[in-house]
Amino acid sequence: QVQLVESGGGWVQAGGSLRLSCIASGVTFSRYVMAWFRQAPGKERDFVAAIRNTGGSTYYADSVKGRFTISRDNAKNTVYLQMNSLKPEDTAVYYCAAKSGVVVTTRPYDYWGQGTQVTVSS
Repeated sequence: QVQLVESGGGWVQAGGSLRLSCIASGVTFSRYVMAWFRQAPGKERDFVAAIRNTGGSTYYADSVKGRFTISRDNAKNTVYLQMNSLKPEDTAVYYCAAKSGVVVTTRPYDYWGQGTQVTVSS
């Protein structure tokens, strides 16, 4: 049974930083592309960032380039999202996602976590 569990969300003032973590179980983690998505109230779930199974290739949405960094530790079955220079428009529920294979894409993904809330106040 595949499980993705996010943590690290919370409240932060604009300009601050947070680091999200997602621990995977029930999968051979090193065989999966991992990604982060986010969903703000009343909006669709949007792609944020993705990382290749080996960690050698990453891809970001334009809205977070230069501010967010995705990374992974295959020994710990964990993917991270370091978020710096946070803005109120970054407020959303952040979801971890996984898909088998090696190609970094924005869609589709096979497995999803339950999400962690990030709130950025102005």
